[in-house]
Amino acid sequence: MRRIALTGGIATGKSYVASRFRKAGVPVVDADVLARDAVAPGSAGLAAVVDRFGREVLTAEGELDRARVGDIVFRDKAARRDLEMIVHPFVQGQIEAFFRQLPPDVAFAVADIPLLYETGRQRQFDAVVVAACSRGTQLERLMARDRVAREEAERRIAAQLPIEAKVTLADFVIRTDGTHEETDAQVARLIEELRRG
Repeated sequence: MRRIALTGGIATGKSYVASRFRKAGVPVVDADVLARDAVAPGSAGLAAVVDRFGREVLTAEGELDRARVGDIVFRDKAARRDLEMIVHPFVQGQIEAFFRQLPPDVAFAVADIPLLYETGRQRQFDAVVVAACSRGTQLERLMARDRVAREEAERRIAAQLPIEAKVTLADFVIRTDGTHEETDAQVARLIEELRRG
């Protein structure tokens, strides 16, 4: 079984591409979902986040206030690294468990990992797929999706490796600037190629 990583930049269409893999029956594990599990109420991860950032990062219900933490870590590289040191080991362990439990007849499976290159984990996979779009499209999508001003959207994009740098490192690229149908066609071709090996 081939281990495929899917990555991209914030608001470049990676989640949509992952949904197309799932719809085609490809097993997909989502690092963002696992990251939420890592800091679920009552978890050791949440306790560690509170130790590092204080109780003000909790909601009234005792859950992690993701927007507040996002505001902190997108402005402070050291804070972002500290959060990653708490969350990433859990996520990495769960991704390994996902691949181990798959049946032997699965040709390939996908791990959706937003910060793949930033964390240096690309060498753990047989191939990397990058979902990419132009910076202008990325900026407009992020402003609309998260309802943030241009300056904040620029800061969040700048916190990641530039998408074109990821494109140059990728084994496969899915361009998401066009219609959903155009993206779907690219994903379908890629699935056929990966199934052929």
